[in-house]
Amino acid sequence: MKKWTSYKSELADENFDAIIIGSGIGGLSTAALLALNGKRVLVLEKHFKIGGWTHTFRRDDFEWDVGIHYIGEVHNKWSAVRKLFDLISDSKLQWSRMDDNYDRIIFPDKNYNFVAPRKQFVEDMIGYFPKEEKAIQTYMNYLDEAVKSARPYFANKALPNILANITYPFMTGKFFKYADRTTFDVINGLSDNPKLLGVLSGQWGDHGLPPKQSNFFMHASVARHYLDGGNYPIGSSRRIAETVTDVIEANGGHLAVNAGVNKIVIHKEKAIGVELENGDVLEAPVIISSAGVVNTFDKFLRDERADNSHLPDLDSIEQTESYVCLHLGLNKSAEELKLGKTNLWIYPGYDHDRNVQEFINNPEKDFPVVYVSFPSAKDDAWNENHDGYATIEAITLANWDWYAKWQDLPWKKRGEDYEKEKEIISQRILEIVFKHIPQAKDSLAYAELSTPLTVNSLANYQKGEMYGISHTSKRFHQKWLRPRTKINNLFLTGQDITTVGVTSALFSGLLTASVVLRKNLSYMLK
Repeated sequence: MKKWTSYKSELADENFDAIIIGSGIGGLSTAALLALNGKRVLVLEKHFKIGGWTHTFRRDDFEWDVGIHYIGEVHNKWSAVRKLFDLISDSKLQWSRMDDNYDRIIFPDKNYNFVAPRKQFVEDMIGYFPKEEKAIQTYMNYLDEAVKSARPYFANKALPNILANITYPFMTGKFFKYADRTTFDVINGLSDNPKLLGVLSGQWGDHGLPPKQSNFFMHASVARHYLDGGNYPIGSSRRIAETVTDVIEANGGHLAVNAGVNKIVIHKEKAIGVELENGDVLEAPVIISSAGVVNTFDKFLRDERADNSHLPDLDSIEQTESYVCLHLGLNKSAEELKLGKTNLWIYPGYDHDRNVQEFINNPEKDFPVVYVSFPSAKDDAWNENHDGYATIEAITLANWDWYAKWQDLPWKKRGEDYEKEKEIISQRILEIVFKHIPQAKDSLAYAELSTPLTVNSLANYQKGEMYGISHTSKRFHQKWLRPRTKINNLFLTGQDITTVGVTSALFSGLLTASVVLRKNLSYMLK
C-alpha cells in the first residue's frame, strides 16, 4: 500500500505550473494529463489519503472501498474509458471481470437479473415481461440515442466562451430531448406496467434519484454503461490513485495530504494561488478545483461573494442526499461463503419514488433501497493480502438533518447517543443482509457504519452528499458548470462539471486539461 506524503511548508517556495485542489479521480486525471504535457503540478488533499472516493480503508485483516463498486467498459481495451485509464496510469491499472450477472434487482415477490452482454440483457427482460417486447426494444434504442446525444453537449464545455455560446443551441438541442424528460416519463410512455418501470430503473442508486426526479439522460448513461458487464480494479480501488500518482510524480508533479485549503487567493479578478488552513500561501499561474462547486464557490471564494458577476448562483443547483454504509468483515473467504460478484439492489416495492418519499418523511419506514456489494469477491488479487477473509458493503439512503445535531463533535468522539443511533441502523441493515445472504451471519467478525457525518469529515462534502450536486434536468441547463470559470486562471474539474461516477469524473479531467492547455487532448486516446 502506497504511503502518502504530508504537506510541508517548504512547498510554498517551489514553482508549479498548476495547483489542483482535491485528489479525487477528476483532480488526478487532470493532474496526470497536464503532467504528461510538460506541466509541473501540485495536488493538495485535505484528507490523509489520496484518491477521494477511490481510496480504501482497513481494519485489521479487512479492507473496504469507499466509493468504487463497479466500472463498465474497461474490459474492452479499445474503449475510450479504458484508453484514458491506461494513459494516466501507464497501463499499470488492471481490471477484474465481474460475473456476467452484474446486478440483481430484488423485490418482495421476485428477483430480476441484469446479465451481460447486451443481447442477453434484452432477452432476459423480454423473458420477464413477454408482453412488453416492443417497449423494451424501444427503450434500448432510447438508451443509445440519449448517450450519443450527450457527446456534443459535453464537447461544448471545452470550447472558448464566445464559440461555446454561439454553438450552444446546435450542440445541445438533441441532448435536451432526453435530459429534459424524467426517467418515469420516458419509460411510462412506452409501457404502463409499473413493474417494468421498477425493474428498468432498478439502478437508480447509481446516480441518486428515483424515476420521477431523475432525467432520462442520466439514467441512460448509467444503464448503458454496464450492458456489457462490470469490472473492479485488481488490488482494490486504491490502485487507481496509486497508479495515477506514480505517473504524476514520474513527470515532475507532487502530491501532498493533510493539506486543507482555506481559500483561493484572488488578485485583480485573477486566481493567483491558494491559502492553506495553516496560513501558508502557495502561488501558481493556474488554479484548478476538484473539490466540488459548492465548496469552491461557497467556501474557497467566500470573500468574493459580494461581486456576483464572478460567482454563479448556487441556488440553481441542489446537493444530493446522503447515505449510510455498513462495512462488514467476515472470517471466511468469499469462495467459502459463495458470495459471488453480483451486486444486490434490495427494494421494499416497485414504486421507487414512493419508497424514497415515505422514508424521508419517516426514517422508521422500510429502507427505500439497500445496495449490497462484495469487494473481496470482485478483486482477483484479494487473497494475496487477505486470505481467509471477506468483506461486504451495504448502503442505504440517509438525510443530513437526521445527524446534524452531532456535526460539531469530532470524528469517532460523537458520544453515546450517536453510537446508539448507529447501532439501531446497523441492526436494521444486518437483518436485510442476512435475509439475502444467510451464510454470512455466522462468519461476521466486524461491522462499522459510516454516516453523513463520516462523509463530511473524510470527503469534505458539506452535507455528506452522495454524488455532489443532483442530476435533475435543471442541473444540465447550468452553463457555468464547465471547466472555465469567470475568474481568470481558475478552472473546475470533477463530477460536478460532467456527471456522477468515476468514469465521468475521469473524463472531466480530459475536458479541463484540454481547456487549460488550449488544445483538444482527445488525440492522446487514439
